[in-house]
Amino acid sequence: MIKVLLVEDNPHDALLMRRMLNSAAVGKCDMTLESCMADAMRYLRDHRVDVVILDLGLPDVSGLAAVRQMLAAGPLLPVVVLTGRHDDQLATQALRAGAQDFLVKGELAAAMVLRALRYAIERKTLEERLFVEQERGQVTLNSIGDAVVCTDNAGLVTYFNLAAEDLTGLSMAVAIGRTIDESLRLSDETGKDISLRPELLAAPGAEGKVTASAVFGRTDGRAVPVEFNGSRILGRGGEVIGAVYVLRDMTAARALAARMAHLAQHDILTGLPNRMLLTDRITHAIAMAPRHNQQPGVLFLDLDGFKHVNDSLGHPVGDKLLQSVASRLVSCVRGSDTVSRLGGDEFVVLLAEIARPEDAATAAARMLEAVNEPYIVDGHELHVTTSIGISLYPADGTDAETMIKNADTAMYQAKAQGRKTYQFFEPTMNFRAVERQVIEEGLRRAAGRDELSLHFQPKVELGSWRVSSAEALIRWRHPVLGDMPPVKFISVAEDCGLIVPLGRWVLREACRQAKAWIDDGVELDTVAVNVSALEFQHERFFEEVLETLAVTGLAPGRLELELTESVLMKRTKTAAQTLAALHAAGVRLAIDDFGTGYSSLSYLTRFPVDTLKIDQSFIRQIFAAPPETSIVTAVLGMARSLNLRVVAEGVETLEELEFLKRNLCDEAQGFYFSEPLPAARFAVWVRAFGQQDSRRMVG
Repeated sequence: MIKVLLVEDNPHDALLMRRMLNSAAVGKCDMTLESCMADAMRYLRDHRVDVVILDLGLPDVSGLAAVRQMLAAGPLLPVVVLTGRHDDQLATQALRAGAQDFLVKGELAAAMVLRALRYAIERKTLEERLFVEQERGQVTLNSIGDAVVCTDNAGLVTYFNLAAEDLTGLSMAVAIGRTIDESLRLSDETGKDISLRPELLAAPGAEGKVTASAVFGRTDGRAVPVEFNGSRILGRGGEVIGAVYVLRDMTAARALAARMAHLAQHDILTGLPNRMLLTDRITHAIAMAPRHNQQPGVLFLDLDGFKHVNDSLGHPVGDKLLQSVASRLVSCVRGSDTVSRLGGDEFVVLLAEIARPEDAATAAARMLEAVNEPYIVDGHELHVTTSIGISLYPADGTDAETMIKNADTAMYQAKAQGRKTYQFFEPTMNFRAVERQVIEEGLRRAAGRDELSLHFQPKVELGSWRVSSAEALIRWRHPVLGDMPPVKFISVAEDCGLIVPLGRWVLREACRQAKAWIDDGVELDTVAVNVSALEFQHERFFEEVLETLAVTGLAPGRLELELTESVLMKRTKTAAQTLAALHAAGVRLAIDDFGTGYSSLSYLTRFPVDTLKIDQSFIRQIFAAPPETSIVTAVLGMARSLNLRVVAEGVETLEELEFLKRNLCDEAQGFYFSEPLPAARFAVWVRAFGQQDSRRMVG
């Protein structure tokens, strides 16, 4: 049923229209009559209608004003106007104003009226759909980031979206009517102009489309890299009626691609080339070496002391330090050389062209000196050094990976020689490198395979001639290499980060064994355990010591921790706090190898130390050189004044023992008494020692 609103003030014409709409030929229509515009407006506010039949001669408004007022009230309503026989011009103006159709009074027929109403409704519906589609298309085109330009068949611009205006610097009002080539000045990479005339889209092989990269010249003179696509617009008969072009600004994309390419080949922190780019440059240098009669050299650098900076001051300070080191290394080389960062505190330098090995040594010495200078980072004065390994082409490798690997091997040799030096690669180093790798891999599994054990060396109290303590010393029986002395694997454990779990194992086993001896009647005052710098600096070291004592049941006073002077000096404030906490818990503390480190009386007074251990190197020279004798007697006198016990290490002769006894040394250990023994043999030895008569006592 069609709901019709008739706005008509003539009762005769209104009655005639009602009869026609209700006739059998028309079908069912629901018609409402209003005699003036004001009443019609009130009705439309509260009711829905499908179509309005509007007389243009109403008493309160007439002519085109009536059409405009009705359309303003109901923009989506189809309006059919009623005119007189001689109002053709008015009817035409009404259609232009927005009416859908017109009916002429005196020429009406039921079928004609129904057809006019239906067509008006359909046309209005289609008109609204078309408007929505056009609006959606317009919003879509203005929302995308690509420039869209349309032309007619003559190549004249008919449409610019907002992105096209931004890209070209032209408004749509200015661009419309211009030729496409005037509005879009494109050229290829060589600078040759590219035309976008629509007929080019019909060229052989174009298949109605074209895709290419180009450079767009803006009106302000700026060149913009773009990618563009062009497609023909065809009419109903298949004829070309225009073209549409889509252009994408590639400035950001190309900048991102360049950035990604840079990141793929450079270290993010320092901006230096990474391993990938370094490998390419070494390979290129090797290829060019015969032509230039020069040889490339590779220097592998690892910073000494960097981990301490990271651990104590944090990674942000460590990162800034690495950036400063990188800058100094770059200043040490030529423009043809390459400084790269592999990660962590490892750098590799390619000397692309050197004439002699001495040139590499000169460069290495220059880098050692530059890196060694103090750094000021966030108010901290920092000191690091570096160890450098050098490999040369072709003697030390004919490809990039081999040269890097051999320089790395030489660097470890430089570290083994005391750090802060450089070392050229030698073939024999490969054997040591392989052995080191075998040791590292074996250490990772040693505890789980029960390959580790503890030996114990007794300490004898010289006054009472009794065994007062036992120093726990780790031993490792490698399944292939056999017995491994600590000197061969402890440094490896420190370098590869295994020293902390290894130290935990030693502490736990030593405490467990000491408790077992005490329970079995083997009376010892303490068991001594050596603590490395990395263990002591671990954030949970104090807690782990107490946990170990609790688990094994050993009283805190039965444990003595031996630390070197250098361990205590690395982080003085933190070290003092940790030592104070341990001392308060009852754990005894000893300074090992005293006299070889800082040897400062002021440091001794800052730490709650119970015992000093005189290094065996001084004991060896007691009767060989007076200065060493003076050192031993001075340490003994100082210890007495500070109320500290003194243990002499490495005692091997009766003469050494008698000297120590005369100078009131408290304890001694060394081969004169016993070598380090397995736990079972140690208990037997202690019992046997206790049964010796006093004639073995000296003095």
